[in-house]
Parts: sequence; C-alpha cells; structure tokens
Amino acid sequence: MVDVGAKPVQRRVAVAEGFVEAAASTLAALRAQALPKGDVLTVARVAAIQAAKRTDSLIPLCHSLPLDAVDIDFSVQAERVAIRATVSTSSKTGVEMEALMAVSVAALTLYDMCKAIDKTMVLSGIRVVSKTKQ
Repeated sequence: MVDVGAKPVQRRVAVAEGFVEAAASTLAALRAQALPKGDVLTVARVAAIQAAKRTDSLIPLCHSLPLDAVDIDFSVQAERVAIRATVSTSSKTGVEMEALMAVSVAALTLYDMCKAIDKTMVLSGIRVVSKTKQ
C-alpha cells in the first residue's frame, strides 16, 4: 500500500458515472417497476452503497476509508440507465475507487435483475467524473 501517513486529513469527494444500455421494453418495465425481480433501482442503490463501503476488501492495496456519505442517482433515459455515485470522506486519501465500485456494482445489479427479459444489455462508460479535496 502507498503510505499516506504524512498526508493531512481533508474532506474528499469523488463522483463516478456509468451506463447500462438496454432495450426500450426493458427501460419501460424498469420505469413501471414491472420487472420479475421487483424494485430494481432500490436494490441497485443498496448494492452500490454496500459495495462502496467494502471497496477495500475487494480491491487489493486499497485503503480502508471511513465514508461520510454515499449518494447514488439513476436516470432512466431513452436508451440507457445513467448511474452516478457521489462518495465523500474526511480522510488522508481519495474516494474515487469507492465511487467507481458503487457505479460498477449498481450496473451489475441492474444487469442481474433485468437479464431475464433482456439479453442485449451493455455496461459502459464507467469513469471518474470528478474528485475534489478541501
């Protein structure tokens, strides 16, 4: 692991995004909460938060961080679901890995919960949008 012991504790915020491209019928069912596995977006939100909190146990050499907040937003668009995670901490290192993990697991959860009706879904564009420290 990288030694961050000499760094000051600062408020740090990272934002990540990603997309799940899906068929129009899948997106309509998602909007109507009419998928066989239930309320997909709520389950994906909880999965994303859990993933952010466990990033250090899944990514080797990633620091354990006390997270102050994890916010997950979904936007069901014409051809895809946009996922945005905002993660914050007061720590010595950034939270971009936690934000990326949250988006990734939210996308995987959406995929898992919709795969029975849509075999054409594609996960894409997972990236860090911004990271700041104060």
